Amino acid sequence: MYVQRDEEGHIQLVSREETPVCVEFLPADSPELLAFLSEGEPGKARFQASDLAFVRVLEDVIDLLMDKGVIRFTELPEAAQQKVMERQSLRRRLNGLHLVSEREDDDVI
Repeated sequence: MYVQRDEEGHIQLVSREETPVCVEFLPADSPELLAFLSEGEPGKARFQASDLAFVRVLEDVIDLLMDKGVIRFTELPEAAQQKVMERQSLRRRLNGLHLVSEREDDDVI
């Protein structure tokens, strides 16, 4: 996520893509970004960070079930297929650009 800050350094605006005003990148699980998105509710920010981490777990479970032949990709609802393909494409692009750490626990969520 890209952010614009005010004169005091507080996040003022957030964009999924870099724009002329949102040029500073923050990871999606950044506590500061999550706090801004949840309007300063710390408990909610932690819950959202947990959700982001859990998304990676679900991706791994889906991959495992498909690898073992328990489910087929085409058996997933079309909306789920689209989301899985988008995540896989994004992960390949980011990993190919070396924008993520070599450590698995630092991988893109």
